[in-house]
Amino acid sequence: QVQLVESGGGLVQAGGSLRLSCAASGRTFVGYGMGWFRQAPGKEREFVASISWGVGSTYYADSVKGRFTISRDNVKITVFLQMDSLKPEDTAVYYCAAERGPIVNRPDYWGQGTQVTVSS
Repeated sequence: QVQLVESGGGLVQAGGSLRLSCAASGRTFVGYGMGWFRQAPGKEREFVASISWGVGSTYYADSVKGRFTISRDNVKITVFLQMDSLKPEDTAVYYCAAERGPIVNRPDYWGQGTQVTVSS
């Protein structure tokens, strides 16, 4: 059974940092892009960042460019999201996702989500 398990969410003040982790298991993820999406209350789920297998090409939403950094460990099949200079508008449930191919825009697999709350 495929599982994506997120950790690292929590409460932080504006300007602070958090690091999310997502551990994948249950199948081989060779060739799978991995990424993060988020959903704020009353809003649709939106893309945050993704990273491809192999060369590790990265993609970011404009709203997080320069503040968030995505990385992955292909041995441990884990993807990370370093979030710096956090803003109250970053408050959301953050979901890990995986999709076969270099781009993650219609994920094959989702995690259960982890709450990130940024206080002003």
